[in-house]
Amino acid sequence: MNANQPKTFYRAKILLVDDEQAILHGLKRQLTAQGYDIRTASNGLEALEEIKKNPPELILLDLMMPGMDGLDVTYEVRSKLRNNVPIIVLSAREEEQKKVEALDLGADDYLTKPFGLDELLARIRVALRRAQRKSSEDGSNFSSIGDEHLTIDLTRHQALRDGKELKLTPKQYELLRYLAQNRDKLITHRMLLQSAWGPTYSNETQYLHVYIRQLRQKIELDPANPRYILTEPGLGYRFHLPYPHDEEN
Repeated sequence: MNANQPKTFYRAKILLVDDEQAILHGLKRQLTAQGYDIRTASNGLEALEEIKKNPPELILLDLMMPGMDGLDVTYEVRSKLRNNVPIIVLSAREEEQKKVEALDLGADDYLTKPFGLDELLARIRVALRRAQRKSSEDGSNFSSIGDEHLTIDLTRHQALRDGKELKLTPKQYELLRYLAQNRDKLITHRMLLQSAWGPTYSNETQYLHVYIRQLRQKIELDPANPRYILTEPGLGYRFHLPYPHDEEN
């Protein structure tokens, strides 16, 4: 979908947080033209006040701001406010480590400046769609995740490919389950390691790469060109499973 196509999430409320006024006003104008309801904040404290007063459906958050920066805002939103609103962080290329820290704190995705409008709109659509799906799944007897080739049975703790049970080790299943339950969200190396092995393994990225490679050999139709477990270089992995009718949106 490009900038001239119909809007998928008409009037969804988005909070845009950036201390650079030119970026703030430029993005507000572009996103408003796409049908979104844009609120703005020029620093972290303003952002938190706006979130409390008028909860958004998505936050676009600059990482580098004076005073309370994007990391502080992410921490406050997730740990203090207990708010699961999707957060997409906006960072410069040289802020790689802060980007990882933001994702570890609970941000859902990132964009590296400069970025194009089409790329931003695509990330917004995915984040909003994922939040809507998660909301509906949280209120249902959600017991499996999958498509026509791969099924992850959360009740029986097993995975099947084309109807045949895969022989996964407990750690392989735990990694697959964690990724699948966070479909389309970028999961950092640290988050995956801690979920499967605990905090003492949080820096063992080579250990994780071996397990992911083994897991791909079992679940992917073509492990060299993975369909499900996608690599985000230097950051982590993303489990991709197309939602029904994605191509129509």
